[in-house]
Amino acid sequence: MIDGAMGTMIQKHKLEESDYRGEKFKDYQLDVKGNNDLLCLTQPEIIKNIHKEYLEAGANIIETNTFNAQAVSLEDYKMQSLATEINLAAAKLAQQAIKEYVTEKNADASCLFVAGAIGPMNKTLSLSPDVNNPGFRAVTFDEVSNAYYEQISALISGGVDILLVETIFDTLNAKAAIFAIKKYFNDHKIELPVMISGTITDASGRTLSGQTLEAFYISMMHANPISIGLNCALGADQMRPHIEELSSIAGCHVSAYPNAGLPNAMGEYDETPEIMAETVGEFAKQGWINLMGGCCGTTPDHIRAIKKEMDRYSPRSLPSFSSNN
Repeated sequence: MIDGAMGTMIQKHKLEESDYRGEKFKDYQLDVKGNNDLLCLTQPEIIKNIHKEYLEAGANIIETNTFNAQAVSLEDYKMQSLATEINLAAAKLAQQAIKEYVTEKNADASCLFVAGAIGPMNKTLSLSPDVNNPGFRAVTFDEVSNAYYEQISALISGGVDILLVETIFDTLNAKAAIFAIKKYFNDHKIELPVMISGTITDASGRTLSGQTLEAFYISMMHANPISIGLNCALGADQMRPHIEELSSIAGCHVSAYPNAGLPNAMGEYDETPEIMAETVGEFAKQGWINLMGGCCGTTPDHIRAIKKEMDRYSPRSLPSFSSNN
């Protein structure tokens, strides 16, 4: 079980500008409300307690609060220099949450892991932000890979067990992240498990940069991930045919963590834990998945209900063919 949405849980705290700033940034020159990754520094107890809520709900893998915590995205707040500090703090908070949970609940620590969350970035390498200049790019491959390298370095220094490249809408950005991961592994003579999760943006079954699901899978498998899957953008019902397809071609484990339905007119998610659990239960019943969790709109209650449903079924069996074929 993967955890649920961090942003949804943060929103429940109804934090104001002063809460985001904390004492450390009380005189900062720009507004920082909305920079959820910054809360690892200014509201660490809130982030740690959210992790613990997901552990109590049955999550085995908790994600660091670092979805936008690399220099390219942090530039929106002129906080590029904080990338290392935020990722280091986030990884340590997640590990501390596990330690406290294990102590308080006398739980088994051997099946609890921290995944370093590596988001898609707010700039894309494949698409131009200028409709009048399709050849223009707002960022270079080297800038993206260097930003990811810094993030990865801090996450690993902070003690993550897994690296999770997630919500991929542009495969070239993901390739830059994988390049940075492999470079770090080579530079430091270590290796951690890597999980990859893309996002299908609409009913076409393609990523935002235009790849079909099969093309996305093929272009990612050189990273030799322990799992490949889908998250975000779609609710479980809309994700169903894509997970079925991925399960039929993937030579590694398959993951899914959909949204709690599609957003309503107010941008909120209405799907109840019971309804979502029933829908994803079909994924497990059909033997399509190995890892299940929740994305936007999901809460510990969703994860608790989904886990209860998952416990009724066996995980997907790995196919006999090689992932390199």
